[in-house]
Amino acid sequence: MLVKNWMSKPVITVDINDSMQKVISAFRENNINMIPVLDRGNLVGVITERDVLKEGQLIGVITESDLKKATTSGKTSINVNELIYLAATRIKLEGLVTRDPITVAEDLTVEETAEILLAKKISGVPVVNAQGALVGVITQHDLFRSLISLTGLRKRGIQLALRLKDKPGAIKEITDIIRNYGCRMSSILSSYERAPSGFRNVYIRFFQIDRKKLPLLQKEIEEKTKILYIVDHRENKRELYSV
Repeated sequence: MLVKNWMSKPVITVDINDSMQKVISAFRENNINMIPVLDRGNLVGVITERDVLKEGQLIGVITESDLKKATTSGKTSINVNELIYLAATRIKLEGLVTRDPITVAEDLTVEETAEILLAKKISGVPVVNAQGALVGVITQHDLFRSLISLTGLRKRGIQLALRLKDKPGAIKEITDIIRNYGCRMSSILSSYERAPSGFRNVYIRFFQIDRKKLPLLQKEIEEKTKILYIVDHRENKRELYSV
């Protein structure tokens, strides 16, 4: 699953010479927390809500008097909210932008991208093509969407978690049993994480099963291997087995 198929586009951007108010408006109107910053059409950085908030730390207090002094004449009858808006329109981005941002190529896989986000402790990155041009943004939200698609959750079927011996044909032996009950496979995932040596954890999602036959299917699989859990997403039923 490639980044180019899951990134958000078209990209919402701001210019390096734009005001803080424009950035704040873009955050609010689009429900996002990171925006690529361009200079003459080229990607030069990113700005996040955290940048705007100075990493969430209180950096001072501004009063109506301060804001009035910031205006040209210092004499105005407009209210505090209007003055705050005026001040925000005068603050430029240049000093707040994170320069030389981390980017990913559009042909990177989503799991490679997830690894980068975890390692760098960031919520999203700009996506560039082979020429280095900005073509999208990929965030944790996009990665969650890809995970839901990959696992086949929207089919609302059955998820079966097993601990299988790490040997050829082990998965096929189980999927053959499932297919004998007229089921269709939605996804099959496996992992060696948190599995004893010589075993692996396998997660099979299937649908189109007669729910009355599910106990028989469980019993037949239990005769072959260890079941970790079984979840019926349509009926919202869960059965956990002791490991």
